[in-house]
Amino acid sequence: MIDETNTEDDAADGWFPESVAAGYDAPGGANAPEVVTSAVDVLEDLADGPVLEFAVGTGRIAIPLAARGVPVHGIELSRAMAARIADKPGGDAVEVTIGDMTKTRVAGLYSLVYLVFNTIGNVTTQDGQVDVFRNAAAHLRPGGLFVVEVGLPELRRLPPGQDIVPFAMASGYVGFDQYDVVTQEFTSNHVTVTPDGQGRFRRIPFRYVWPAEMDLMARIAGMRLKHRWADWDRSELTAESTKHVSVWERAPH
Repeated sequence: MIDETNTEDDAADGWFPESVAAGYDAPGGANAPEVVTSAVDVLEDLADGPVLEFAVGTGRIAIPLAARGVPVHGIELSRAMAARIADKPGGDAVEVTIGDMTKTRVAGLYSLVYLVFNTIGNVTTQDGQVDVFRNAAAHLRPGGLFVVEVGLPELRRLPPGQDIVPFAMASGYVGFDQYDVVTQEFTSNHVTVTPDGQGRFRRIPFRYVWPAEMDLMARIAGMRLKHRWADWDRSELTAESTKHVSVWERAPH
C-alpha cells in the first residue's frame, strides 16, 4: 500500500511538513559533517558581517556558521522545520522569521544572503525565482553577496522519448526525477517500502534553472556574477559538473 498523506502534517508548511522534518536531520548525505563543513567554510570566508539564510530549514548550515561567530538570521516557510532549530545545541544563536523567501522581509541589511541545497528549485515559476533574487538584493548592503547552491538538471541522461532519470535505488527505496523539458518543471519522486510491505510515495515539484538564466535573474535584481564553482571546494565548473555554487554581488553603490 502506498500512502501520500499524513494526518499530522500542516498544509501551511508546504513541501516540508512534520512528516518530512522528523527525518530531515538523518545522518549522511547533505548532513554528513564533511559536507556541512565545506559549505560553512566558504560562507564564513565570504561573510563580512551579519548573514541571512533563505529557507534555513532545521539549521543544518546556520547553526555551525553561527557557532563560528557569524550573526545568522533565517527565513523559513515551514514551522515544522524551523521548530528543530531551537532544540539543537547552539540553535538559540539563530534568529528565525517564518515566511516565504520570495517576499518576506526582515530588518537590516546583510553582508551575505545564501540559499543552499537546491532550494531555489522549490520555487516552481520563473517569476517566483526572479522574486527570490530581488528579495535577496533588497536585504544586501552595497557590495553584499548572494550565494546559491543548486544541482544541474541531468538532461544528458535522458534517452530520446523518455522523461525519467533514476537517482537512487536501495533496499526499500527508489528515487527518480521526471522532467518536462518544455516548461523546465520536474518532480523528484520517492518511493519507500518497509519490510512489512507498508509504503509511502512522496512527490516534490521543482523548476530547474540554468546558470545563465540565473545570471540574468541576478542582473534584473541589480547584481552581477562574481564567482561560479562546481562545489564548495571552489573547483572549476565543467560540462561534467552535477551542480554549481554561484556568487553574485550587489552593485557597490
